[in-house]
Amino acid sequence: MQLRSGVGSKAAVLVALAALITACGSGADGAGTEKPPTAADTGAGTAASGKPAAGTTDFATVFNTEQRIQSALPDPSQMAEWTPKTGRADIEEQPKSPVECGPDAHWDCTAIADGSAKFEAFGETVIFGIKAYADQKAAHDACGKEAAWSAKYTKANVSPVAGVTSHAYYRNAGSLDGLDLIMCTGTVIAEIRLEGPGSDLNPATAHRMAEGTFVPRIQTAAAAS
Repeated sequence: MQLRSGVGSKAAVLVALAALITACGSGADGAGTEKPPTAADTGAGTAASGKPAAGTTDFATVFNTEQRIQSALPDPSQMAEWTPKTGRADIEEQPKSPVECGPDAHWDCTAIADGSAKFEAFGETVIFGIKAYADQKAAHDACGKEAAWSAKYTKANVSPVAGVTSHAYYRNAGSLDGLDLIMCTGTVIAEIRLEGPGSDLNPATAHRMAEGTFVPRIQTAAAAS
C-alpha cells in the first residue's frame, strides 16, 4: 500500500488545521455550541452549478484530493474549547478494486483516501476520521462490511444521526477504552472516536459532535467546487 501524505510534521499539522479556518470556513461556534442547521443547510438536491447542495447527505462527490479530505474534517475554529493535536490526509496512489480485495477483505480495503483530525481537552480525546471511496456503491458495500465486522462489540446507545446511516459501539484499542460512532453518507464512511482517561465516553457527546459539526462539514465539502 502506497500513501501520499498531505501533512508531514506535528508543526505542519497544526498549521494545516488552523489554515482550514480560512480556507473552508466554520459551520459551528465550537464544540458543544454548534448552531443548528438552517432549512437551506439541510435541504437535499443539486445546486445550479451541478454540485450537490450543501446539506445533501446522499452525494456522489468523490473525496480524492487532500484538500477535499482536509475540508471535510473539523478545524480548530469549530473545536474552540479543544486543543488540536494531529491531522492528516492520505491519498492511495494505487487503490485496490473490489476484485483485488475479494469478499473477505477488511471493510476499508477499497478506500481511495482517508484522513483524521485529533483534538484533546481535560484528558478526553476526540478523533474525527474519514474513509473515502470511488463511488456510492463502493461506500455502501464497505458500510455493510463495517457493520458486520463491528457487530462483535458492545453496542453504544448513540441516537441516530439525522440524514446518515449510523451505529456506535464500545471498543478497546491500544489499551484505551473508546466509543466509536460510525456514519455512512454519500461516498464516505466517517467516524468519531472518544477516548482518554478524562472521557466518560458519553454517547450524547458523540452525537452532538456528529450532527453539529462533522456531518455538516462533510456535506459542505461535498458541495464545494
